[in-house]
Amino acid sequence: MRVSTEIADRIIEIATREGAALGKALSIAVVDVGGYIVAIRRNDGARPLTPSIALSKAYSAAIMQRPTNMLQAWAEHEPVFFSQIATMGWQPIVATQGGITLKKDGEFLGGIGISGGTADEDQKIAETVIAELGFDTDFAAWAGAKK
Repeated sequence: MRVSTEIADRIIEIATREGAALGKALSIAVVDVGGYIVAIRRNDGARPLTPSIALSKAYSAAIMQRPTNMLQAWAEHEPVFFSQIATMGWQPIVATQGGITLKKDGEFLGGIGISGGTADEDQKIAETVIAELGFDTDFAAWAGAKK
């Protein structure tokens, strides 16, 4: 399975709907398993930097194979190492809310990134997309995470 443009369009549709319900103009990025753009959209009224932020969130979720909020403990626990890792790809790797890995039946497919709301709003919208489309929500914790 891969992230088709049809799936990407559906992701963007759901995220746009959820953002509108909150009164937020969003940018939404969808990438494949390698972090390459499948689709990106900056909705009317979304701030100019939001597409880049959404893309970094989607990229991070795809190549790290876990949602971006799961990277926060790593970034806090090993800030120097994480800051070096964060610059290694073709997009910045970020440890924040709003980036979720696309995984179906245990297979990693890519990632989505939401930007334009608060961190909590971006995360909630991403989670709504994942739930509505039936993607997996189980991810391995970062190896250094405190139990």
